[in-house]
Amino acid sequence: MSTTQIKEFLTGLQDSIVKGLEQVDGKTFRRDQWDRLEGGGGLSAVIEEGHVFERGGVNFSHVFGSGLPASATAARPELAGRTFEALGVSLVLHPRNPYAPTVHMNVRYFEARKAGTEPVWWFGGGKDLTPYYGYEEDAIHFHQTCKDALQPFGANYYPDFKKWCDTYFYLKHRQEPRGIGGIFFDDLNQPDFDTCFNLTKSVGDHFLAAYVPILEKRINTPFTEKERDFQAYRRGRYVEFNLVWDRGTLFGLQSGGRTESILMSLPPIVKWRYDWKPQAGSVEDKLYTDFLIGKDWI
Repeated sequence: MSTTQIKEFLTGLQDSIVKGLEQVDGKTFRRDQWDRLEGGGGLSAVIEEGHVFERGGVNFSHVFGSGLPASATAARPELAGRTFEALGVSLVLHPRNPYAPTVHMNVRYFEARKAGTEPVWWFGGGKDLTPYYGYEEDAIHFHQTCKDALQPFGANYYPDFKKWCDTYFYLKHRQEPRGIGGIFFDDLNQPDFDTCFNLTKSVGDHFLAAYVPILEKRINTPFTEKERDFQAYRRGRYVEFNLVWDRGTLFGLQSGGRTESILMSLPPIVKWRYDWKPQAGSVEDKLYTDFLIGKDWI
């Protein structure tokens, strides 16, 4: 196993995704190289006030250190105190148009080492879609592309990772899903390194096909301040999840990552209201009744 080939894949993935998104938006992403004092660094590619994206980022990081943060050892306490190396690409995109969904994707690799023992390694990742105004065909397309990415590796991966995603991207304090889900996996180290790496590559390589057709279909839909207001309210759920529950955010902050890169996932305009409910039968209400329900879309 070699982190060199993983790094080559991840940096190439970041570059291809950014170029694909720049074609859609028409504006160039800002690219910031950064170094981490404790070891490693990364490249953040960020867009703000684009023609399509109000904010978005596609970040690569490669960090290492003398001890895994608590967020990485909570489920595996036996790894506490080991040196570690972690590589990943993480992206979040917030389009301006309320009819175009927010999207997240992450693919990553961890290696934990201890003198005199074999390294412990695993892959993780996934992608999920968060619409503000739901379209059944969009949800089906996104999930079908997720399934297509996993199908070559076995029939059980998609249903298992889909269920894992529904469980993970769930706001326990709200008792509702973050969006319409997708796939999520972690601690992947079976049956062998090559299979795990190839599966992770397939998840990353299918991102543009999963998201761009949906984006291009929705970005010119007319909207008013009413839809923007609802979008800002629902974006609050995204912020709550990322700051309260997301292990990736916690890992980045606990491991001394670059704060600007970690928090680029937060949307620029957000609103909260006290005990607000959509009007029964409204288009906004339909998001709750028809989409935020952990549904099997395919």
